[in-house]
Amino acid sequence: MKLRIITMAALCSLAFTSAQAKSPNSTDRGLHHGHHKNVLVQVGPRPAWLVNNMDDGELKEALESCKVSKFKSTEFSIGHRGAPLQFPEHTKESYIAAAGMGAGIVECDVAFTKDRELVCRHAQNDLHTTTNIVTIPELNAKCTQPFVPADPASGTPAQAECRTSDITLAEFKSLKGKMDAYNPMATTPEEYVGGTADWRTDLYASSGTLLSHRESIELIRSLGAKFTPELKSPVVEMPFEGDYTQQDYAHQMIQDYIDAGVSPRDVWPQSFNLDDVLFWVNETPRFGRQAVFLDQDSHTPENTSLAYMESLKAQGVNILAPAIWKMLTLNSYGEIVPSEYAENARTAGLDMIAWSLERSGPLANGGGWYYQSVSDAINNDGDMLKVVDVLAQDVGVMAIFSDWPATVTYYANCMGMVNGR
Repeated sequence: MKLRIITMAALCSLAFTSAQAKSPNSTDRGLHHGHHKNVLVQVGPRPAWLVNNMDDGELKEALESCKVSKFKSTEFSIGHRGAPLQFPEHTKESYIAAAGMGAGIVECDVAFTKDRELVCRHAQNDLHTTTNIVTIPELNAKCTQPFVPADPASGTPAQAECRTSDITLAEFKSLKGKMDAYNPMATTPEEYVGGTADWRTDLYASSGTLLSHRESIELIRSLGAKFTPELKSPVVEMPFEGDYTQQDYAHQMIQDYIDAGVSPRDVWPQSFNLDDVLFWVNETPRFGRQAVFLDQDSHTPENTSLAYMESLKAQGVNILAPAIWKMLTLNSYGEIVPSEYAENARTAGLDMIAWSLERSGPLANGGGWYYQSVSDAINNDGDMLKVVDVLAQDVGVMAIFSDWPATVTYYANCMGMVNGR
């Protein structure tokens, strides 16, 4: 451990030089690293603030000694919904911010509209919390559940559910993105769209430009980044309106990249539904090679076993993307180490991607859901970087999703990981 940290400390001072010297051809399978155009990467003050928050030790000293003079984009850093710690998720502004913080890959979660156009939304049924739709009477009326005010006297909360499939692409594009939040005791639509968590901000929420999936491809490409679209699980019965099947939906998402002339090497399609992943593996194999199986299920003896991991690999799955907590555990000394799940995935030859850093708010009380397996070792925000270090160096993940990509970008640059693990 000590030797590893000393080595990394040396890399911190050499990171910029080594990043330039490495050949983009000498990379791990699955990521194709290179320098990204058109974006001046700025990590801002937060990474240094997190380092200052860390417990004293060799890792903190290594990160404090970072001498990178010019930060580079890295595919180790993935913009989770863009940069939604402070920007409305899945908006033009959020994607631009993510690329500006060095995210070499940016995510568009893909849902479909009533006229079967693909758009960037985290869920098919989140328009009431991520846009201003309930404040527009003619569109609110089209929602599956139009806004109903709370009843303070009885304590009955407000109700609303608005789906992308409730409206057309043109109507979707007329909305404004906002921070994902709502006020459950709102008595007016204007009150309902409030409620942003106090550890986030509405500072950049005055303009949230919504995007179709195709528009996101053009924007992300113009920023010099690559793509990880996630096919969202429909909340409507499929086939939609009797003839739009899950397979149609999965194929349409890939077809948008084919039509845009995007290389399959630059796309990591992802889904929580194994059937979607296997559809890409078998029906669009050039894209299926980098298809990502997302996993948030609770551990069981079966789904953590080497046999299970080998079965995924045998079916053609190459990349597994578990929630952070699934890949970590504590050893007998209370130190964060790779879990049996992570060890078995690696033994089976699966690459791994972690999600999602910077999503839990302040970590003083253990970090919540994302850190549940190691919460006893988490007591300050600087512990995020301790987790990143274990994921990078011990688990060996190929990339990390983050709501504030600058944190992962800073670590990767300081540790000489811009061009690979």
